[in-house]
Amino acid sequence: MVSSTRHCLPRHALKGRRWSRIVTTLLASVGATVTAGCGLLSHLPESKHDTKASYSDGYGLRIEYPEVQECVTPVSLAAEATVKPLSLDDPADLPTVDMSLAEAINLAVSQSPVLRSIGGSVVTAPAASPTVYDPALTASSPARGAEAALAAFDAQYTQQLFWLNRDQPQNIALVPPFDQFNRAVFVANNATFTNELAKTTATGSKFSLRHVVNYTRNNQPGRAFRSSFDGWVEAEWRQPLLQGAGTTYNRIAGPTNVPGQYNGVLIARLNEDQSLADFEVSVINLVSDVEKAYWDLVTAYRVLDTQIKGREAALQTFQYQQVRLEVGSGRSDEEAQARSQYYQFQAQVESALGGPVGLYQSEQRLRYLIGYPATDGRLIRPSTEPNDAKVIFDWSSALGQALERRVEVRRQRMSLQRRELELVAARMNFKPRLDLLFQYRWRGLGDNLIGSSTGAAGTGLPDDNLYGSILGGNYQEGQAGIELSFPVGFRAAGLAIANAKLNLSRERAVLAETELRVSHDLSDAARQVDITYQLLETNYNRVEADLRQVEVLQRRYRDGSDNINFLLQAQRQAVTSTTEFYRSLSAYNLALRDLHRQKGSLLAYNNVQMAEGPWAAGAQRDAYQVGRFLHPRQFPEKTQAPMALTAGPFDPSAPQNTMPNTVSSSSDGEFAEPVMPTADPAADKPMASETVPAAPAVDETLMPQPPADEKLEQELPPLPELSKPKSSSSDGVPRLEQDS
Repeated sequence: MVSSTRHCLPRHALKGRRWSRIVTTLLASVGATVTAGCGLLSHLPESKHDTKASYSDGYGLRIEYPEVQECVTPVSLAAEATVKPLSLDDPADLPTVDMSLAEAINLAVSQSPVLRSIGGSVVTAPAASPTVYDPALTASSPARGAEAALAAFDAQYTQQLFWLNRDQPQNIALVPPFDQFNRAVFVANNATFTNELAKTTATGSKFSLRHVVNYTRNNQPGRAFRSSFDGWVEAEWRQPLLQGAGTTYNRIAGPTNVPGQYNGVLIARLNEDQSLADFEVSVINLVSDVEKAYWDLVTAYRVLDTQIKGREAALQTFQYQQVRLEVGSGRSDEEAQARSQYYQFQAQVESALGGPVGLYQSEQRLRYLIGYPATDGRLIRPSTEPNDAKVIFDWSSALGQALERRVEVRRQRMSLQRRELELVAARMNFKPRLDLLFQYRWRGLGDNLIGSSTGAAGTGLPDDNLYGSILGGNYQEGQAGIELSFPVGFRAAGLAIANAKLNLSRERAVLAETELRVSHDLSDAARQVDITYQLLETNYNRVEADLRQVEVLQRRYRDGSDNINFLLQAQRQAVTSTTEFYRSLSAYNLALRDLHRQKGSLLAYNNVQMAEGPWAAGAQRDAYQVGRFLHPRQFPEKTQAPMALTAGPFDPSAPQNTMPNTVSSSSDGEFAEPVMPTADPAADKPMASETVPAAPAVDETLMPQPPADEKLEQELPPLPELSKPKSSSSDGVPRLEQDS
């Protein structure tokens, strides 16, 4: 007979189980909702207490004006001092400021730390605007500068102090103290103090001096001291023998063993040299822009004067035709033609004064480059006359200097040198890591850290002082050995070599292409010098012919033997040819500028030197202290030194010699040929001759150094006047006044 017993739970137990199930279900639902994120909450309807607007909607994205510390500079003062711009104001009513080209260049390179450009890119791209701070920023960069590369070899000090409390049950019986389950418990208080001073040398060696102190207080049986200090002082020397060994590798790659990453002292030095080259390019561009703006202003003055003379001639013709019409000897159509030409010249005068390439616009461009206000009520008047003498350069000498001295070529050679160094480091890194290790240690143990006592529990042990035990030298250890490690296959190191070779090949190809482009640019610049001078002669002869034609036709028109159309056309041709002559004169001077720029002598041609700024007092004191411990080598030829990075200092502002061997030249290597445009194309007698001024001497001073104001004493033959203006200012600036 089988009997069964039914186990029944009390009512309160069933009720508790039901509530437990409900709570579990709710918790699971909440957990699922939280796990799903905010997606489910977004479908819940908003109550009347919910607000749709958020605080961040109107605050986080609103446009605000930054609150910065204002720094008053000459540039901001010049901006605030700007008055109403000039448009069609009479230049004769404005005070003038005579300014030579040398003065304009000096102002441009000394007025602002930002190197300006005609386009004004500082507004649209301020981060790309060159400044005088760029080389210093590279030198002080914590990632690219030489000091940052040297910092990797600085001594490193590390210190650690940790406390540890242990209350660990042991699987050991019958050993007090016991816990509530009659198990042994290990109770301890520990402390660890570690400090280390390590230094990596240029040869890859690493020297370390390490000190470790361990404090222990526990209930472990059999201890002589209940609380004890044990520690050691050790010295370590690790010397790599293969990978990472030698000054060559460490000067290129630094104390790193990662293939493809090179940030040593030599690489950082090349970064600084490239930054200086970029700064030199910016200075050259600034000087070139200033010279272009200066000659454009000269052209604007002369074009305006030509247009005014043409307008006065048209006005005289128009007034003469009006008189003839009044007395009955003229024709109305001829009077209308003369009137139309007068207004045509009037429009050209207004355009030459305030148009896009007019006088005021050209003067404002020069004002911006030299740091002047856009308008200050005065008018800049150039005092340097353009060069109209033929200048001939020796092609072989100019080409050799361009391929050697152009800053773009030098910068590319720096990139090539960097790739060569990287290839050397990559090949040296294709080795296993084999280090020689020496280590020596002095150990100690004591109940006290410093001082002495009778010992724990009255034992009276002599070694109860940690530092006394260490200094006693009774416990010394030594270790020596080698450590070998390498990746099987050297895949990363092999890729670094292949990448370095490809980079080197690329930089060599780019250097060759750069030299080819430089030769083409120099050839084009030399061609432009010859062409612009020939156009200068041709346009001058054209002016002479047109003026003679105006004179003849005007006399025939006054005599009544010719039509007015021929006279009006001749007047237009004379104004056009005179304008083209002045523009060709400016183009010739700009061609000389371009040739100097292409052969790398523009800074020397304009007497602009670049030099490091003055040192701070602290830097001078530190250099003096270091120099006290430096002495010249007695036998420098017997000293093994690392590979030199450069061939010595280079002065981009040094004068260059580009003279032919058979012609007497000036100090800058240029020689002049006295062949000014002839009055008659058939005549061989030159009308003027002029020698090209020698390049200014280079001063050993800080950049910029303005050269002496040497005005060209040229003898450009005066052009026959179209018609003398009725009114002109005493300073030579034509007045915009009409005859009634």
